[in-house]
Amino acid sequence: MDPNKSRSLERILESAVVVSWADLMRNAQADLIQIEYGFAADGTIDYLKFWASISRGHWLLAVEYWASRSDSHDAGVHFENRYESDALNHVLQTVMQHQTEFLRPVDLGRQGLLQIAIPTQQESVLASALINETLRDVGSLAELTPA
Repeated sequence: MDPNKSRSLERILESAVVVSWADLMRNAQADLIQIEYGFAADGTIDYLKFWASISRGHWLLAVEYWASRSDSHDAGVHFENRYESDALNHVLQTVMQHQTEFLRPVDLGRQGLLQIAIPTQQESVLASALINETLRDVGSLAELTPA
């Protein structure tokens, strides 16, 4: 990956959700996805949790990603509460394995939080272009199209 084309890991994660929105939400309705993330001691992202807002004030865990295994969870991507997306699974696995190639959020000794609303068609097209360029740059053969 060209170091002069540094991309924000937060922007990549947001784009992954936008590109996967229709696939992820096929069995559920949500107007907002919230991504919570936490840091490992080395400054990399240790975990991601994707929460779907099913109604104002009510959230369901949709997806978790853990960088490493522990007694309470396995490493990798895990879908919860009947949420599923092959595209999001692929992007998360690929991007998180290469996260050091992206501009990571600053670890200020806290958890990070992103919120993504239902994407417009234009947002989906832009997110798809960013994700496809990112996947090519890290050597993934998959290509995603906007929903």
